[in-house]
Amino acid sequence: MNTIYFDSDDCEMLRRERLYAGQIYVFSPTENGLALCNLAREMCEKAFQPYSPPEAQHHLDVEQYIAILKDLKPQFIHHPECKRLIPALLEELGCELSQTYFDVPRLRTACSGDYLSSGLAYAFKPHRDTWYSTPMSQLNWWLPVYPIASDNAMAFHPKYWNQPVKNSSSQFNYVDWNAAGRKDAAKQVGKDTRVQSAALEPMELEPQLRLVAKPGGVILFAAAQMHSTVPNVSGVTRFSIDFRTVNSRDTSCDHGAPNIDSESTGTTMMDYLRGTDLEHFSTSEVKRQGNAKPVPIYPTLPDAIQKEMAVTAEA
Repeated sequence: MNTIYFDSDDCEMLRRERLYAGQIYVFSPTENGLALCNLAREMCEKAFQPYSPPEAQHHLDVEQYIAILKDLKPQFIHHPECKRLIPALLEELGCELSQTYFDVPRLRTACSGDYLSSGLAYAFKPHRDTWYSTPMSQLNWWLPVYPIASDNAMAFHPKYWNQPVKNSSSQFNYVDWNAAGRKDAAKQVGKDTRVQSAALEPMELEPQLRLVAKPGGVILFAAAQMHSTVPNVSGVTRFSIDFRTVNSRDTSCDHGAPNIDSESTGTTMMDYLRGTDLEHFSTSEVKRQGNAKPVPIYPTLPDAIQKEMAVTAEA
């Protein structure tokens, strides 16, 4: 059973446990959530002037658009105000900052139609973030920058919370991605050729769940949730912010959502910053996580199917 909690007063520890069990939380706009989105809007409007950012794709050719994103996105990621606002937002929503580590925020764009869906505006197909070397305790925080609608939102696919999907995550290593895949984003026009984790079998996208939050509001979910970018037919570009967190109590004992189908290697642990002082995890903890071998479990599958998948994995 999937439950959505709206503006819940759950303590942060209970919230994490429910997120690890597949539940989703939605929060109304907060002071610091709005401030983070307003910062993004100001930067977008300056970059795309004289056009409104959601409408700019109708006035610029793709090469011009990519050139703007190539500068805009790193500027937002590394803006010092983000590292002030994100801990403030986390504290607003009940996180213990001494145990909560976050990564830098990403400014995402989902263009309408087939204008641009690769590279710097990559349209994510159904996936779990855990296919990309994240800890199983990672939580994803997602905020719309401008108003969104069902036809340009994000979709969750709850059928797959307990159902594994054959995928290519065994070929994904985060260190390799940082060395080549991420920096080549601006070169991906028309078709994205970078090695990314993806489903290797047909998926049923229904039933699906689309949540429409207000700008500055938060959709919070586990990295193990199957989700995707909705095909944008709204006529406007969707701008959103996402960042991730882990709790050091959970990472220290490898506690989190169940791993049912991820075999990615490497780790993202070096990316997280402690909410109190922006310190990284210790080198030894990053190394421990990076050396861990992913062991998917299939708790809901019959024994015969588990044995079949094990044989396939060894082949």
